[in-house]
Amino acid sequence: MISSARDGKNQVQPDNSEGTRSTPDPDTATPNAPTLQIVTLRDALNQCRSSFVMVGLFSAGVNVLMLTPPMYMLSTYDRVLASGSLPTLWMLTLIMVFLLAAMGGFDWVRSQILIRVSNRFDALLSNRLYDISLKQALFSGGSNVQAAPLQDLNGVRQFVTGNGLFAFFDAPWLPIYIAVMFLFHPLFGYVAIGAAVFLGIIAYLNERVTAQPLGDANKKAQTLAAENSKRLRNAEVIHSMGMAGAVQGRWRDGQDDMLSLQTVASARAASLTAFSKSSRIMIQSLILGLGAYLAVLGEISPGVMIAGSILLGRALAPLDQMIGVWKQFSTARAQWQRLSELLSKVPAEADRMELPPPTGSLAAEQMVVAAPGSKTPILKNVSFKLPAGVSLGIIGPSGSGKSTLVRAILGVWPLSSGHMRLDGADVFSWDRNHLGPYVGYLPQDIELFEGSIAENIARFGAIDSEQVVTAAKLAGVHELILSFPDGYDTSLERHKLSGGQRQRIGLARALYGDPVLVVLDEPNSNLDDQGEQALFAALRQLKARGATVVVVSHRMNILSEIDALLLMADGAVKALGPRDQVLREIQAAQQKAHPSAQAARTASTTPVPEPTAKLQQSESPEDSDGKSAPHSPSQPKDENS
Repeated sequence: MISSARDGKNQVQPDNSEGTRSTPDPDTATPNAPTLQIVTLRDALNQCRSSFVMVGLFSAGVNVLMLTPPMYMLSTYDRVLASGSLPTLWMLTLIMVFLLAAMGGFDWVRSQILIRVSNRFDALLSNRLYDISLKQALFSGGSNVQAAPLQDLNGVRQFVTGNGLFAFFDAPWLPIYIAVMFLFHPLFGYVAIGAAVFLGIIAYLNERVTAQPLGDANKKAQTLAAENSKRLRNAEVIHSMGMAGAVQGRWRDGQDDMLSLQTVASARAASLTAFSKSSRIMIQSLILGLGAYLAVLGEISPGVMIAGSILLGRALAPLDQMIGVWKQFSTARAQWQRLSELLSKVPAEADRMELPPPTGSLAAEQMVVAAPGSKTPILKNVSFKLPAGVSLGIIGPSGSGKSTLVRAILGVWPLSSGHMRLDGADVFSWDRNHLGPYVGYLPQDIELFEGSIAENIARFGAIDSEQVVTAAKLAGVHELILSFPDGYDTSLERHKLSGGQRQRIGLARALYGDPVLVVLDEPNSNLDDQGEQALFAALRQLKARGATVVVVSHRMNILSEIDALLLMADGAVKALGPRDQVLREIQAAQQKAHPSAQAARTASTTPVPEPTAKLQQSESPEDSDGKSAPHSPSQPKDENS
């Protein structure tokens, strides 16, 4: 019966333009053109190499044309003033204006190239870094939600588009300027070399004295941002219980530590920047005095005296600018290093072959699962098999591993060992974009995203109005949505929902598109009687469709809609089988453990038809408590009766 329903659904899928599932066409979903694979930052740099070469060429033009002002000054003093020729002055001025206009054009072009390079960099890396941010949040259990990789990418991009990077393109031209100064007079060249070495030492000292406190301050700022995000998400708790003062005190302590580190770094950088700037101006003035001395001796002309001072200022300007932007450079360098390490640690996902549409059969094989970042297992050698079309209820005391089992079934948390299979394939081998439409998931903590109700139900894909309404009706929330100001177009940014309303709309999102595997974690925790009746009706319709349903719940009334039960305790499967059989085993174990209390208690179970498919626990050499009888509960808890 289940297989025939599944076959019937598969038969109508190809021609279903208005049907219950919008399955993407493989020929149109995946382009034939090869996809550019960016694995490391070096790969992204290689894609932008030609652009950087062009920036270097235009920087060469800018720096060559920077010789125009001193040459114009030299010619004016030595030719125009000596000869008194106005035509010569006009011609030199026209040439100077033309060359400086060309220099301005070259400078504008290289700025535009760097802006496009930064955009190209973003296009090459942002999608992958977004996926990495999502994985970090996923594998950290939601504790790492700061999207730091994207922030680091924006920081690098902003540095590339700023003026600070030009200093690094202009600095290599320092030897050319020094060579020209040697042509003016050897003493000019030696002074220029000494000044360059002096400013280079200051730049090195700037790095040495600011790198450590600046790095510590940036790390502290990131930690504070993460902590503040958590606190602000719980503003109601903080306000209602008068915790604002204590929480603010903890924030103030961290903020003061961060400001102290930033103050040390900024004070040192400001001192060295001011010293280098005043030193450069002083050196320019001294070389002017040296030029006057040499002009008095008749070794150089007055024009060379002025031109030498101007040229020295231009030669030292990139070094001075590098010292001024060293803080931004250090921050961008740290961001670059973090991105490089992150991209090397998190390899790019290989293209996966698209598997046939799943039917919903599940099989766990000796699964061991620990929380991300922990080595202590939560699930221990969990094994079971669930045929397609069967509804399974997962029960057990708090902390027994029920929600962790759900995360393992969905492939949210990685397994330490073992396998979790969907239709025989490891759940981690499925292409998520292909598998997603066949899976519905309602977590304990329901989050709806910025957008309309229809967009949330449609999972922010192309909105199929008929499927949105069908899912809403199946979740029993259609009438509620119509009562909102804009119905399905109501914006969740402006309209705030209660916990029960969020849960019912989240259920509609899970049911959208006729999924074959529906996982509901505490689906009735915030529901009233009307919401629970709608939930029960939805479970019955899912069963009629032949969907596989996994429900985690502490409320026993939902078990009347479930075929089979799985009892969890201490991270292991203690009982598994048809619902009534497992409940009888639990009751028998409780009577054996507490005979006097159980004798006075009369337990009854709601009769339902036996499940249509046989449920079995996967054979394993030994279950988690060392017993070979997989269906015998071991020390079940009272709350599951």
